[in-house]
Amino acid sequence: MADYTIISDVSQHIVKTLREKMCPEPIPSPNNIEISSPASQDVDYIVGLYLYEIIEEGQIARPAMMTNGSVQLQKPPNPYSLYYMVFINGSSQMGLKAPDIQKIIGRIAQIVSDNNSVRPSQLQPWLNADEPPIVLSQAKISLEQKVRVWQAINKPYQISLFYKAAPVFLSSEIVVNPPRVVDASFGLKSMY
Repeated sequence: MADYTIISDVSQHIVKTLREKMCPEPIPSPNNIEISSPASQDVDYIVGLYLYEIIEEGQIARPAMMTNGSVQLQKPPNPYSLYYMVFINGSSQMGLKAPDIQKIIGRIAQIVSDNNSVRPSQLQPWLNADEPPIVLSQAKISLEQKVRVWQAINKPYQISLFYKAAPVFLSSEIVVNPPRVVDASFGLKSMY
């Protein structure tokens, strides 16, 4: 199962995809797309990806323990949902006008729709388990909830896109070595 870096790997994958598909049009340089918070000051990029919430998903059924090799048991991974906001940096020095912002937002929505899943093994090539793909879908949140995300970072609401990446399985480091069988008893019972 995926290591703890999977959360960062998902963020890096989203940014990498946006950089590949948005440059040089409508964004002039890959350096203009960053993982950042809208609260960051004195930064010069155009598009920001902000991870604003991580939720453990308890509804997904998991086994109590999984086999890890022939003699070890491992606690199963925890499934998480990652919530992202993709925003246009208002403090950018690019001087974007409303039509430019709308074109950029439209292109982001198109790219995410066309590239909405990734296999964990693409992000962490050493994985040997076949995990389900991580799907990026529009977060089903209201305008009021979106405004609250902006208020939490003391910024006025701006047009932005909100996405959910799930399921993201995060492995456990807990490995149990069950006791070895040292004594066994067998008996035969007659049915007559």
